[in-house]
Amino acid sequence: MDKLKRVLSGRDAEEPSGLGEVIDATSLGWGTRVKGFIACFAIGCLCSLLGSCLLWVPKKGLTLFAVFYTLGNIASIGSTLFLMGPMKQLKRMFEPTRLIATIVMLVSI
Repeated sequence: MDKLKRVLSGRDAEEPSGLGEVIDATSLGWGTRVKGFIACFAIGCLCSLLGSCLLWVPKKGLTLFAVFYTLGNIASIGSTLFLMGPMKQLKRMFEPTRLIATIVMLVSI
């Protein structure tokens, strides 16, 4: 059965040192990816909204806003890692057409 999986996935040759087993063990199913995306995105939106509400707290409001809004942005961006994977996400973020936007966003955070 494993041989059939390797042939159908395009990995006909054996991968050295059990790398194939590690890849199979760490890959997430589509349902798990969608659940992770929704959970992480909801947490990000909640943190951003909470940060916006805490902006009006006297004296500490600006600090609380900055912390929660930044955490919300990081969680929302991190939610897409569940859908496309970390390496694909980074490759797309640093494509020449998106490089300036990525740099501005990272510096802003």
